[in-house]
Amino acid sequence: MSRKTTISLIKCDVGSLAGHHVVPQPLFKIAERNLQQASEKGLINNHIVFNAGDDLELLMVHEKGEANPDIHKLAWDTFKEAANKALELKLYGAGQDLLKTAFSGNIRGMGPGVAEMEIEERGSDPIVVFGADKTSAGAFNFPLFRIFADPMNTAGLVIDPNMAGGFKFEIMDTLENKKVVLKCPEEMYELIALIGTVQRYMISRVWRARDDLICATGSVTRLSQIAVKYVGKDDPVMIVRAQHGLPAVGEILSPFMHSYLVEGWMRGSHWGPIMPVGLEDSKCTAFDGPPRMVALGFQIANGEIAKDDDGKPMVADLFNDPAFELARHEALENATMLRRMGEFEPARLGPQEMEYTTLGQILEKLKERFKPA
Repeated sequence: MSRKTTISLIKCDVGSLAGHHVVPQPLFKIAERNLQQASEKGLINNHIVFNAGDDLELLMVHEKGEANPDIHKLAWDTFKEAANKALELKLYGAGQDLLKTAFSGNIRGMGPGVAEMEIEERGSDPIVVFGADKTSAGAFNFPLFRIFADPMNTAGLVIDPNMAGGFKFEIMDTLENKKVVLKCPEEMYELIALIGTVQRYMISRVWRARDDLICATGSVTRLSQIAVKYVGKDDPVMIVRAQHGLPAVGEILSPFMHSYLVEGWMRGSHWGPIMPVGLEDSKCTAFDGPPRMVALGFQIANGEIAKDDDGKPMVADLFNDPAFELARHEALENATMLRRMGEFEPARLGPQEMEYTTLGQILEKLKERFKPA
């Protein structure tokens, strides 16, 4: 029987240096120490700690399955300790995503974003993980459609017979807390009709249709709905499996050769252009952005991330490449254009999203002054 391995990617905004900018080194050190101790105890097999802007990202590989309480508690305790350190240093937004006070066995619904995938290892299993800052889970709708449903992006949909049956998409209605599964290419138009509304309908999982092989999974947390107020954008994470009857790594990355607009950016209240960047540039500055996306690639081997001769996990910083310079240039051009509009739609989000900000307080203040026209 094939070996089962779990990839858990859990993120949290625990505190940032100089505004909503970047995760500082003291918080990295806490996460690295805790995960290394967990590896030495056998709880996880190995790990990577990285950041997407001001979000601390814990990538853990283990054999305990999805939603394992011990794995989730490890992440929760790490985030709590990092948040306490952030408070001590008076960092900005310390513990911002920790919306609950007591861990109850599963970190989902407590603020941090979670993407997990249990796989049966193949002969070779390349994985790409994504982390985004200053945006919501709907930011992955467009690239996931391109990767798994658009033959103009993914040649394998035409050329590879193992992909000819298409893929199934689980769509979450984040307002009604319901989900539906649609199959492409047969239900492509219905899929687009839903996921084009990126603020409500979000792709949570993708499977290969012919055998239900898991292909992608992402976080679909809506922080504003948990807290019933603005507490920062959701800053999603995603895991995508590649090659051997699935989209190639190059096909997974191709949608990011151009920028596109996502919700979030400053105060979670604006449309902004996504900017794919390497880890060195994973920091948010201008108008708290532009929204950033990082991508790491690695191989799963015998229950862990494949290691080099020194025993360190081998990871590729996939967006650290001139191939994405055009997208970065487009993001800057679009960011400048949108900021010229100031606080006028469509640069600012619509009223449904703005109700979690101070706009509701302004309307309450002025309600007695509105008169019949």
